[in-house]
Amino acid sequence: MIHKKIIIGLCALAALLLFLEIYFIFFYHNASFCNDGTAYNSCSNAKPYFCINGSLMEKASACGCSNSSEINSDSCVSKYQTEPKDITLSYTLRGEEKEIIFTAYSGLYSYLSAIPHYISANENPVLLDFKLRSINEEKQKELLMPLVIQIENAAKSKEDQARIAISIVQNIPFGSSNKTIQIGGIKTPYQRYPYEVLYNMSGICSEKSELLFFLLREIGYGTASLYYTAENHEAVGIKCPADRSVNNSGYCFVETTGPSIITDDQTEYIGIASELSSVPNVIEISDGISLGNNLYEYDDAKSLIKIREKAKKNDGVINYLQHIQFERLQKKYGLISFGFYKFT
Repeated sequence: MIHKKIIIGLCALAALLLFLEIYFIFFYHNASFCNDGTAYNSCSNAKPYFCINGSLMEKASACGCSNSSEINSDSCVSKYQTEPKDITLSYTLRGEEKEIIFTAYSGLYSYLSAIPHYISANENPVLLDFKLRSINEEKQKELLMPLVIQIENAAKSKEDQARIAISIVQNIPFGSSNKTIQIGGIKTPYQRYPYEVLYNMSGICSEKSELLFFLLREIGYGTASLYYTAENHEAVGIKCPADRSVNNSGYCFVETTGPSIITDDQTEYIGIASELSSVPNVIEISDGISLGNNLYEYDDAKSLIKIREKAKKNDGVINYLQHIQFERLQKKYGLISFGFYKFT
């Protein structure tokens, strides 16, 4: 009888130890890091942020500041943080409409607007050089990082963080700057920096793409520019499985000029009276992690493409089931009037 009780006790103890091990792996371990991968009670790689109870918070007194700002209590203060204004950035995640309030500063906006928009001919610049100069501007990076942190705090998974960043940029209205610059005596349209796109809440495809390159890179993703020469159109490539990518490039198509689904490159675009038909030039911007194999966007994009093809063949008419499916996708991704194709 005693022997039996000992066996039962040992079994109960083993079960308890197994439960505690599972709890530690799935609960404690997952809860001991912030959403950017920083361990609890540690400084993030992004100064001055500190991981506290699952969220990244400013703590300059412990984590320090960059060389271009000064410590003020637990914040880093830049001389370009003058004349602040709050900007509402909207996004849709699985049908839920949400927003992030981002503080932008006239001081940095004015500084960026005054930077010469050329690279010395002696440097033999290529398109990538211009893009990296725009994305890597140090003073801009410091005041854009708070937006990256807000995105990371808003979602646990990297894929959801990417979805939020993509939706934010897509929901910034399409529009060109009314400024021009002169290069070699020739007037050319002014190309805004990513921060200027946020400040103006307006951008064309190349400008909005550069903002998204920055956000996705800082979240951790590999990115590339997808430039369609024939259509003079730029989209963002986000690293993904080759069989899901554009021409097996390893980068999935992301439109920035308006709300759309990752990998949907069959819609019509602002300024282009037809679908994209040329093969894009793929220019790697940043190395990083990849989207997974089972992203639900892959199937949703295929479904929307089929509905769109059906509508085009039938003068805009689709059947009831397709209409229900279309409305579900419309709500899920916040699809609105977009280019020459109107979602109604």
